[in-house]
Amino acid sequence: MGQKISFAIGLLLIAGQVAVAQSWYKGNLHTHSLWSDGDDYPEMIMEWYQANGYHFVALSDHNTLQEGEYWISVPKAPARRRVFERYLRSFGPEWVNFRRGAEDSLLVRLKTLMEYRPLFEEVGKFLILPAEEITSRFFGAPIHVNAINVREKIEPASGNSVTEVMQRNIDAVREQRRRTGQPMFPHLNHPNFGWAVTAEDLMALEGERFFEVYNGHPLVNNYGDSTRLGTEAIWDRVNLHYKEAGKPLMLGLATDDSHNYYLFGPRYSNSGRGWVMVKADALTPAALVSALEAGNFYSTTGVMLDTLIQTPAKIQLTLKPEAGVNYRIQFVGAHRGDTQTRILAEVQGTAATYYFQGDEAFVRARISSDKPKFNPYYPGEVEMAWIQPISPNRP
Repeated sequence: MGQKISFAIGLLLIAGQVAVAQSWYKGNLHTHSLWSDGDDYPEMIMEWYQANGYHFVALSDHNTLQEGEYWISVPKAPARRRVFERYLRSFGPEWVNFRRGAEDSLLVRLKTLMEYRPLFEEVGKFLILPAEEITSRFFGAPIHVNAINVREKIEPASGNSVTEVMQRNIDAVREQRRRTGQPMFPHLNHPNFGWAVTAEDLMALEGERFFEVYNGHPLVNNYGDSTRLGTEAIWDRVNLHYKEAGKPLMLGLATDDSHNYYLFGPRYSNSGRGWVMVKADALTPAALVSALEAGNFYSTTGVMLDTLIQTPAKIQLTLKPEAGVNYRIQFVGAHRGDTQTRILAEVQGTAATYYFQGDEAFVRARISSDKPKFNPYYPGEVEMAWIQPISPNRP
């Protein structure tokens, strides 16, 4: 009897683990507030993401961790004053610290992350990840690396090349992780912002696993131009090199890079343009970092998946279709020895499976729809999703 009870309990535990492992969490890993160059208060931003179905957000202001006492002067521009009045109405004078002075001056103390996160965090429902956009330059070229779930502020590093600046900032995140034991990771932001980072710059990196294949800021040039690669082409070129060099494959994130919360349109960097869906054991920093590093996520600008199975034998997926919307699923990859990627298989519909032949370098999936994207930053954008690259002998 005891053995039967133990066996039954074991089955229940396994079933529970499987159920938990199937949980999908929606999150944005690149967000700004008035702590740097965003135009709204952190509490207002978190309120929007929470109300719009997100489970986690990394508020990644430039070279800061939202610590200490920090007062801002609110300009007299009517739009900026309306933002403050909305903040005051939403959270009340008992919460908002402000001073009015001579000549209609207005100072507001920004709440720290430790102050405002208890207002929003709820176990299993919503989580705020401490983050920093480590912001450097190389002869005018903007080089930005996000540190996700970072514990201590990291001062931006300089260097003698674009790659060296990136590498030193990446190494600083990895060193802090080793020293503190806190799970965290770096990711390269918007490589085509200012046309700063090329595929060749990324190829030389060590220890970088993530970059933004989609960023919702209007100045980041996701789609390249007539002479320069778009981010998807950069992604594939880097991974062809990484596979040849025996490095783990680079994974692609979609993010908002949101800065603007009260002005909307193609000129502004608004919320809701790109996010990740992470399949993790729990909504905790450690579980999310582990799942992301394992590639257990997809990136999207609106297309949603119902199921996703990735093994060394196959990639299998089904979509959550919307009525009247058409979908195209493309499996993009390369066989060993290929110098460029191509479309290996294509399906018009809401479900597809790619079976590995065994000689692929890697394969990823790209899903596009004919549904125009709400509030796009680029004319003609449609809702899309990207599945992470894997290979039959995935490292």
